[in-house]
Amino acid sequence: MAQMPHYDELETRSADARAADLAQALPAQIARAQGIAGYGGSLDGVDAATITRPEDLAALPVLRKSELGKAQAASAPFGGFTTKPAKAFTHIFQSPGPIYEPSSNAPDWWRMGRFLHALGVGPDDIVQNCFGYHLTPAGMIFESGAQAVGAAVLPAGTGQTELQVIAARDVGTTAYAGTPDYLKIILEKADEMGVTLGITKAAVGGGALFPSLREYYTARGITCLQSYATADLGNIAYESAAMEGMIVDEGVIVEIVTPGTGDPVPEGEVGEVVVTTLNPDYPLIRFATGDLSAVLPGISPCGRSNMRIKGWMGRADQTTKIKGMFVRPEQVAALVAHHPEVTKARVVASRASEQDVMTVQIETTATDPDAYAGTIVDTLKLKGKIVLVAPGTLPKDGLVIEDRRTYD
Repeated sequence: MAQMPHYDELETRSADARAADLAQALPAQIARAQGIAGYGGSLDGVDAATITRPEDLAALPVLRKSELGKAQAASAPFGGFTTKPAKAFTHIFQSPGPIYEPSSNAPDWWRMGRFLHALGVGPDDIVQNCFGYHLTPAGMIFESGAQAVGAAVLPAGTGQTELQVIAARDVGTTAYAGTPDYLKIILEKADEMGVTLGITKAAVGGGALFPSLREYYTARGITCLQSYATADLGNIAYESAAMEGMIVDEGVIVEIVTPGTGDPVPEGEVGEVVVTTLNPDYPLIRFATGDLSAVLPGISPCGRSNMRIKGWMGRADQTTKIKGMFVRPEQVAALVAHHPEVTKARVVASRASEQDVMTVQIETTATDPDAYAGTIVDTLKLKGKIVLVAPGTLPKDGLVIEDRRTYD
C-alpha cells in the first residue's frame, strides 16, 4: 500500500506542539464537564486550569459505563453528560443496556475520517458500509468518516449476503467497512455466484482481526486495517499502513490503568483503557472502556507521532465467582490500597478436591502472610491461601483476577 499524505498537521505534531495544544484544550474540557449535571459534584474542588497534561488526569475519578447507565435511567436520555439538550443533536442512538449516545452532523464528529484516510479511502472510492444502521451508531460512525474523506457510501448494513454481492458488483464498490469476518462471507458468496468484486480496501472494527484472516484478504489483493472505536467515544485508535500497533486519535487522551482503579501503569504494562474525549458536545472524562491494552514505545514508522497502543488485548472486567461469591477487580484494588507496602495483588481461582480454591498472591516486602488475612476477608469477603512474593514478581499482563479452573 502506498504511503498516503497525512490527514492533517495534527497527526505529525512534535511532542512539544501536542503538549502545548493539549494544555489549552484539556482545561477547557474539564471546565465543561464541571458545568453539566452528569458528574454530580465528583469534579467539585478540581481547579480545571491545573489539568493541563494527561498525567494530571490521574487525580480525577474514573467514569464507568455502569454509572453512565444509572445516570441515564435517572435523567433520560443522556444522564446529564452532554452540553446540549437531546433535541439539539441530529441523532440519538441506543446500544444494549440500554445506553443512549448522541450524534451530530458536524464534520467527522466521530473522528473516523482519520482512519479511513490512513487506509487510503478517498473521493475515488465507494464504501460498502456493512455496519448496522438501526438504533446502534456503528453505521453512522463509519458513514460520517466516509463523508469526511469524500467517499460515496452504499449503506448496506448487515445480512442478505447475496444482495450484498450484487450491489457491490453493480455500484462498483472499492472499499468495505464492517466487522472483520463478514467481508470473507461476502467474498465467498461472490465466488459461489461467479462474481468478481472490485474491493481493494477494508476498514474493520467491532471484533478481532486474526492474522490468518488478514492474510486471507491480502492474498486477494485487499488491504485490511482495523480501528478501535466505541459507541460512546467514537474513534479511539487506528492502524496505519505501518501496521505497528494502533495510533491514538488526536481527539482523545488515552490512559492505561490497573483494572478496577484509576492508577496508571508503567509504559508497556497491560491495563484497562481509560479515555478522555475532547468532544465539546459530550465531555466524557476518564471513561473506562473495560478493554485491556498497553502502550507501545516510540512513534509509528508512518510518521504519525501520537501515542500508540497494542490494540485490544481482552476485557478488564475480570469479575469471577469463587465459592459462590463474586470477586471484582475493585475489591483487589481496595486490598492493595489498604497496605502501603503492597505494590500489587492477584487473585487466582483454582479447583482442588472438587472445590473452589482462592489464592491471593501479594507483592510485598513483608514476610508474614497472616498480616493480610483480615484485610482479605474484609475486602474480598472470602478466606483464601495467601502467598507473598517479591515486588516485581507478578506478571505484567493486566490480570488482577486469574481463573485457572477448567470445566471439561
